[in-house]
Amino acid sequence: MVAPLCALALWSASLAGAQMSPVAAPAARGNDVALLSVDGVIGAANADYVERALKRAERDDVGLVVLQLDTPGGLDTSMRAIVKAILGSRVPVATFVGPSGARAASAGTFIVYASHVAAMAPATALGAATPVMMGAAPDPYPTEPQSPGQTAAGAAAASSPGAPHDALEAKRVNDAAAGIRSLALLRHRNADWAERAVRDAASLSSTEALSQHVVDLVARDVPDLLRQLDGRAVQLGDGRSVTLLTAGARLERWDPDWRDRLLAWVGDPSLALMLLLVGFYGLLFEFSSPGLVAPGVVGTVCLLLGLFGLQTLPVSGAGIALILLGLGFFTSEAFVPSHGALGLGGVVAFTLGALMLLDSDALGFGVSRVLIAALAAVSLAFLGVLAALAARIRKRAPVSGVSAMVGMTGEVVEANGRDGWALVQGEHWRVRAEQPLRAGERVQVRRVDELTLGVAVEASPGILQP
Repeated sequence: MVAPLCALALWSASLAGAQMSPVAAPAARGNDVALLSVDGVIGAANADYVERALKRAERDDVGLVVLQLDTPGGLDTSMRAIVKAILGSRVPVATFVGPSGARAASAGTFIVYASHVAAMAPATALGAATPVMMGAAPDPYPTEPQSPGQTAAGAAAASSPGAPHDALEAKRVNDAAAGIRSLALLRHRNADWAERAVRDAASLSSTEALSQHVVDLVARDVPDLLRQLDGRAVQLGDGRSVTLLTAGARLERWDPDWRDRLLAWVGDPSLALMLLLVGFYGLLFEFSSPGLVAPGVVGTVCLLLGLFGLQTLPVSGAGIALILLGLGFFTSEAFVPSHGALGLGGVVAFTLGALMLLDSDALGFGVSRVLIAALAAVSLAFLGVLAALAARIRKRAPVSGVSAMVGMTGEVVEANGRDGWALVQGEHWRVRAEQPLRAGERVQVRRVDELTLGVAVEASPGILQP
């Protein structure tokens, strides 16, 4: 009887202790800090670099990832990939716009807002996040200043300097504004200014961003950032709240590896276009002169690298189609005598395709106009050389075939009046002349009539032929 009562008393005491115990403190992260650096236009290489680094941070149980950012903007698809990786990360991410003089414009603003901690260095800038796209045509049906069903606020927004003026642009701007506003609400930052950064291309300095609660803090450098973050609690995407222990943390820089550097190299639109053209010409030379091997190998490698680079970019289907059409015209000009019509058409199609290659005019991702002009000039020069060689070949006398036998000489081996057989170029041919033939005479081929050669007797030295 005593034992059950003791057990019941212990169970009651443990239950009461559990009810009276305070709420557990947030878990603390370790002291290891990984430093990533994104400097330049945001593209597929940057997105791959950040995504793989965050996965590595989870595997290595890193306490904090610091993303040092300096970018004028970049591709929307790459920016969204980075934002998704940050939102789904199980490791806190602190984006630091630095060093002094850096900026996080356009796509960089979205990344700052998505991060668990947003920080800036003195004399840095943030904002100008209005999405832009090439090929946006004016709206043939512009919105009236104020329709009967339109509110005064909607009319004011439509008439503002930064308001979109066509349906496609309005969709892009509204989508971006909703996206950055949701990020601001998630991180408890200034949502109204975030929307102005998208709609009106608003920008802020580091001091203004801190005072308007756009960023969480301003730090001189990364060590200063870590000192200020020590003891700060952040909430992760899975709902867990963790405390950062960054005072005296071990800072490890994670630089892009060879894969990211290769992707950044071939992901440049101008280089991808050059690789595509070099690969095409290499294969063209190999097919026109089989056995050279080297042009085929170099052309195949360049063509594959160019296609790999293009598949990482937001390319235009019409641009790709025009480039392929131009290359097809170049090939046809090499084998079909079109007197330059196919070649000129190929140059025009290739140039237009290169100008229309990208769907985005994000800074740093356009194809250089100088490069396009140079490639068009090289193609014209190639066509000129090809036309000159073709004209020279047409003027030459035939060196093979039946027509090449005209003018050759031979010896009659058997004669029957004006018909007979003669040995020409080591072969026996049936011959016919306008005068009787005799065995042993030298004859010259004047014409070819199917398998019979029309010949004339050569004059012997010292003998005058009638």
